[in-house]
Amino acid sequence: MVSYKQIVMRYLLILLLCLPFSVSAQQPYSTSNKEAIKFYALANQSINYQQYEQAATQLNQAIAADDQFVEAHNQLGNVYRYTHHYAEAAAQFGKAISLNPNYNRAMYLNLGDVDIMLGKYAEAKTALTQYLSFNEILPKDRATAQKLIIDCDFSINTMQHPVDFKPENLGNSINTNADEYLPNVTADESTLIFTRKIGNNEDFYQSKRLKNQWTPATGLSNKINTPEYNEGAQSLTQDGQYLFFTGCNRPDGLGRCDIFLSHKNSIDWDKPFNLGLPVNTPGWESQPSISADGKTLYFVSLRKGGYGGYDIWKSTFTNKGWSEPENLGPNINTPYDEQSPFIHPDDQTLYFSSNGWPGLGSKDLFLSRKGPDGKWQKPENLGYPINSSGDENGLTLTANGSYAFFSSNQLKGAGGYDIYTFEMPEKIRPNVVTYVKGSVKDAKSKQPLDADVQIIDLKTNQLIFQNVNALNQGQFLATLSIGKDYGLNISRPGYLLYSENFSLINQKTGKPFLIEVSLQEIEAGKKSVLRNIFFDTNQFVLKPESKSELEKLIIFLNVNPKVYIEISGFTDNVGDAKSNQSLSENRAKAVYDYLVANKIAAARLTYKGYGAMQPVAPNTTDEGRSRNRRTEFKIVSN
Repeated sequence: MVSYKQIVMRYLLILLLCLPFSVSAQQPYSTSNKEAIKFYALANQSINYQQYEQAATQLNQAIAADDQFVEAHNQLGNVYRYTHHYAEAAAQFGKAISLNPNYNRAMYLNLGDVDIMLGKYAEAKTALTQYLSFNEILPKDRATAQKLIIDCDFSINTMQHPVDFKPENLGNSINTNADEYLPNVTADESTLIFTRKIGNNEDFYQSKRLKNQWTPATGLSNKINTPEYNEGAQSLTQDGQYLFFTGCNRPDGLGRCDIFLSHKNSIDWDKPFNLGLPVNTPGWESQPSISADGKTLYFVSLRKGGYGGYDIWKSTFTNKGWSEPENLGPNINTPYDEQSPFIHPDDQTLYFSSNGWPGLGSKDLFLSRKGPDGKWQKPENLGYPINSSGDENGLTLTANGSYAFFSSNQLKGAGGYDIYTFEMPEKIRPNVVTYVKGSVKDAKSKQPLDADVQIIDLKTNQLIFQNVNALNQGQFLATLSIGKDYGLNISRPGYLLYSENFSLINQKTGKPFLIEVSLQEIEAGKKSVLRNIFFDTNQFVLKPESKSELEKLIIFLNVNPKVYIEISGFTDNVGDAKSNQSLSENRAKAVYDYLVANKIAAARLTYKGYGAMQPVAPNTTDEGRSRNRRTEFKIVSN
């Protein structure tokens, strides 16, 4: 996908490459050899037509005719630099400088640039310092040289403090002699989706993890992949149900490249649709990354209002659709290029690539963390040798933050770009995140049920996950950040509520929760435990964390107006029976009073305390006693 900016840069570079010839046409050459001058002139014509390989041949012929031809050495250095033959470029610039140090001061800037690409930072700094010693340098070029010197100093220091980096190739089930890149995995690490480029066509491929091995990758879906358009630069939601991706030059596009969305049903992926305005514009939008809750989309754009070059933006999904995109600001974006954002499921750590912040050459990988004020802090370079003098791009992480995936063509893989994984150093890991993975079934038939699954941050009563009738055989998966308490609510018309509680306040390992939920049909005598009703020890005043559960119960009663229920309170066996019975009844009454205060008819409600009777777990452990201290509701009649 060649961008508009790349086309402009290519045009400007052609002009730059032609500049020495134009100037020299008005002045004597450093050679009088007619054969050398002839090949030099032909080479400049080839450059005009972007025939760089032919130009290189002709310039070498000019040099063969006269090895002292300064202009030819310099121009050949320019051609090699543009075609990424950096070692050859450095040799030619060096030869030109040795022949005539004052021929063209741009030689020193270009030599510094290619030396950085070769990882020769001390030599690059020497050339750049020499460049800055000249007078009458354009302010933009002076700023470029100063920026590159900062990169040199950073690189020399960083390479003295390497981080642990042991990349492993994902193997021939994933990688081929084509290019594979931009990998994404689900939170449970069971599904991998990536982009493969064959010829000029980009498509999505997927692989499943079975017994710690990746299955041979297959094309994702003909609903998404097309033979005539490029699909790439994707973001997969943590449950694997939604795919945001970049599509270019499609008939339903607003601009040259737009962001599209497809949803996975029980059989295949749905036909993708364009996100439309204001996310997409008649310009260029690409490289989406969706937050774990599905509400914030990070992406790259060249739209107006940025800091220069490619910038990272975000848009939030509201009840009115996607919000007007917001630039992430100067702590992320620079006058150069920022690309390939990846927002980790902790929603606090953003990984991206940039050639604007101090780095080791071309694009490096960085991370930024949200500060206490919710703003992104200045980024941190991931370090050497994760970053190198080459181009690092497209990093993604597992939900637990332990491993990263990336692509490279520098590690002697199967051919072209291959996908690799490595263990993330502790210092640059995100916050610990785990996940809850569950399945919902009918309690009687044991058949899968699609249901409304909600997970709430109990402290803030904020909804962090919702999966409504996803047509996914009753399965759901959601990520949970360590250090919080969460409530799970599952509902379906005609069935009792189901609730569960996940306390991650003191958890540090990120151990996942795997649950199987059996929903009971609404029938007289059936019970449902309200696991997110909370009281202080020996108290019967409802805690604020109970609000979301109580609201779900109110909705249930309003949706089922003929249902009559009993609110039942229970305790563990600690303490005397009389006190336990009184406490359980007062707690049941607190729920009863809340429902009545919220316009549930008192005639539909009763309440009763059962004390330590009817335990659901042994009272011999803290966990068992915690399960026994509970509030339930029972269907009296329907």
